[in-house]
Amino acid sequence: MKANNKLFMKKDTRAQVGIGTLIIFIAMVLVAAVAAAVLIQTSGVLQQKAQSTGKQATQEVSSNLMVKNIEGVRAKNDSINMSETVDLLKLKVGLNVGSAPVDVNQVIVSITDGTTANNLVYAANDKSYSDGAMTGYVGTNNGSVHLEKLLSSANEPSRFYTVQKIRDEDSSFSQSNPVMNTGDLITLYIATTSDAAETAGYTEMGSITMTDIVSSGLNLVPRTAVSIVLTPESGAATTADFVTPSSYGVKETVSLYP
Repeated sequence: MKANNKLFMKKDTRAQVGIGTLIIFIAMVLVAAVAAAVLIQTSGVLQQKAQSTGKQATQEVSSNLMVKNIEGVRAKNDSINMSETVDLLKLKVGLNVGSAPVDVNQVIVSITDGTTANNLVYAANDKSYSDGAMTGYVGTNNGSVHLEKLLSSANEPSRFYTVQKIRDEDSSFSQSNPVMNTGDLITLYIATTSDAAETAGYTEMGSITMTDIVSSGLNLVPRTAVSIVLTPESGAATTADFVTPSSYGVKETVSLYP
């Protein structure tokens, strides 16, 4: 016998109608609209965060200070009577290629001789210490005035550094607004005056003449390992490590780095 394999399809052309069906349809549309709105808002927030993160990451990578060289200066009374320690560091600082502008007012300079460590801020920075900016600071472009104040004001050599511009084609850098752009070059002065130099009563540092100098707490005698770290507000920190020569001889200015 043959199997009966005939198929029968039920013909039903009636649709669901009524208020209930309409309510369900509207609810489905509303749910889809809300879901779409949430997805669009979430994607917008994620895009903004991604752009912000990318911008910050780029700035962290590109904002780099570069120490080109470091010279040390010994305090003196004359060409013969000179200190046995390096009492002032002159750092020639620029920006790496493609670096974003750097506000020197926010750069922290850390220096250690293996025994003492000083964390220094720019002389005009009045927010890092409770008693304000460096003693005697004035907003002029005369860097030598600030250097003299730094070397002769009590407690200031261990808290501040000063700067003086070398090259500034766009006039973006001033003592009151020390912003470095690509191509700018400055000299950054760090006082490393020793207790012995203060006690000896030296009155000259290069071309600067003072009534006396005060100690920074550092002691850069020959064969001293020195580490300097420049930390900008954003971007990678810059490190310069060196060892002072085995003898300073009769040199007033000593090349230390690179």
